Amino acid sequence: MILAKKVRIKPTPDQEQALWRSAGAARWVYNWTLARQEENYRNGGKFIPDGELRKELTKLKQTEEYAWLNDISAQTTKQAVKDACDAYKKMFKGQSGKPKFKSRKHSKPAFYSRYDRFKADGNTVYLEKIGWIQTNEPIPQSGAYSNPRVSFDGKYWYVSIGIRHEQEKSELTDEVIGIDVGIKELAVCSNGMVFKNINKSAAVRKVEKRLRRLQRKVSRKYGMNKEGNRFVKTRNIVKVENSIRLLHRRLANIRTNHIHQTTSAIAKTKPSAVVMEDLNVSGMMKNRHLSKAIAGQKLHEFIRQMKYKCEKIGAKFVQAAKWFPSSKMCSCCSQIKPDLKLSDRTYECTCGHVIDRDLNAAINLSKLAV
Repeated sequence: MILAKKVRIKPTPDQEQALWRSAGAARWVYNWTLARQEENYRNGGKFIPDGELRKELTKLKQTEEYAWLNDISAQTTKQAVKDACDAYKKMFKGQSGKPKFKSRKHSKPAFYSRYDRFKADGNTVYLEKIGWIQTNEPIPQSGAYSNPRVSFDGKYWYVSIGIRHEQEKSELTDEVIGIDVGIKELAVCSNGMVFKNINKSAAVRKVEKRLRRLQRKVSRKYGMNKEGNRFVKTRNIVKVENSIRLLHRRLANIRTNHIHQTTSAIAKTKPSAVVMEDLNVSGMMKNRHLSKAIAGQKLHEFIRQMKYKCEKIGAKFVQAAKWFPSSKMCSCCSQIKPDLKLSDRTYECTCGHVIDRDLNAAINLSKLAV
């Protein structure tokens, strides 16, 4: 299997400028591809394959107006075309919504680097047209690297690379673990393991409190610096917005780290199978009363990590159907309770079985893999 390795890179000032140019060029080419596809659709044309758009881009580089694209790696710009076309293909298959144009202010700076020119030597890596860049940890030596991507998270630059790993040969137990995820607790397992909601911890609450204060502060500064119909962006506003960006980064890192710890703890029990629900996260987000809490739990990321960690240890991963009544079904007699409310945290069945609602759902899920 192929696992990604993500390490921080430490570019020199000149190299950092080259990274920004590559990220900007990748964003521009991505938006150019979306614009070409939309223009072609308005004129009654069909979907343009990425191969044709790449040829158009090559001709575009030969003009004086777009000669600056020649300073960027050709594979970086061509991959941006392919990424935009793949986004449209996912939309046609119903796997995602319509692709959106990338904003210079709000989109994540990232770009693709040519895989066959990527090299790693100790604490340095080589990126095409940028050179050797120092890293904070060595990348494992491999005969073949795949899909190198460089990204900026608001504070540091990172490079992620796919490295082929052999599947772990470990003895698995006969245990089947059902996992019920939710808002009250992140995950409740059928074997009794419970993992808390990290958003209720003191660390997250402290960061969120600081974030609210800075957001109110920058809003007041915008109000004080309003000139007619426009806002003047002062140096103090830029400083506060930078602080807000770093707080958002810290929140995302805390939540992602908690999910990694949770999924690793489950995988270390060496279960033969793990069963989870196929959640309709986008549909759940439409509930305006719960959308913020659901977004903070990062349920889609939890499922993604659980999938690859099961594959890593050789365990079976099963997803129940979206409408499987795991919470409404009694784990003892299999009787369904249709009038179960979200506020009912204890499941009481007519057969006399009384159990925690989430644990009951996890046990029902674990029976699907038997």
